[in-house]
Amino acid sequence: MDAKERTKKLLLLGGTADARRLADALHQAGIRVIYSLAGLVRVPKVDCELVVGGFTQFGGLANYLTEQNVAAILDVTHPYAQTMSSKAVEAAREVGIPCWRFHRPAWQAVAGDQWRYYDDDEALILQLAHFKRPLLSAGQVNEDSLQRILQLPSIEYVVLRTAVAPAFDLPRAVHWVKAIGPFHLEEEQHLLQAQQVDVIVSKSSGGSATYAKLEAARALSIPVLLHTRPRLPEADQEFSDTDKCLQACLAAWGNIIPTFKNQQKDNQQ
Repeated sequence: MDAKERTKKLLLLGGTADARRLADALHQAGIRVIYSLAGLVRVPKVDCELVVGGFTQFGGLANYLTEQNVAAILDVTHPYAQTMSSKAVEAAREVGIPCWRFHRPAWQAVAGDQWRYYDDDEALILQLAHFKRPLLSAGQVNEDSLQRILQLPSIEYVVLRTAVAPAFDLPRAVHWVKAIGPFHLEEEQHLLQAQQVDVIVSKSSGGSATYAKLEAARALSIPVLLHTRPRLPEADQEFSDTDKCLQACLAAWGNIIPTFKNQQKDNQQ
């Protein structure tokens, strides 16, 4: 096996708690992992190689895959990271390597939930027409959409909760809350009651980190408007269970992307 073969790597596209756990597990198993994330909110501490800020800085993703001798992509981005997930599939096909994807399952409604779904900003604005104080917790909102919500006759006040400050000045009728999950039920109930929220706008993110707002909404009989998940190009394999994803990765790539122990043994020979 020549030097080039011994340095093959797995590119793990992250930015979620699931991604960090998978990156750590694969790294500990000996797989050579490059963990990638945008780094807009925070940069986690990981033991494997880390790349922050996207791939434009390297001449694009396909070029990066070739330069780094990446043997496969594992996409564990947020379910709404449509652009990155699409580029991953496209670049993998361009250079002839597999692209696998893990996305956590969407939340499922239970008794007492008052959930409705919307596909885009137009549909959201129509559904907000009879509410007074929405909590916008579906990530960054653009200025035009926010202004249109504030112009609805029924709207008195908007609570906007994001991890990063908006890139524009907020009107007086908007109360911005900076927060990063995980959130707890009591805190979510307090926020909803203190701000007199009468509807929650959210992504259908799945997982436990931000689920407490849905529990609080259920307890307080507050409706929830959920953004439907985007349609993504099909990956070569797709997973919704982290253990199954991990085992499949080890089985498929353990011999293609040699472990550190094997590399050290080769170097000593």
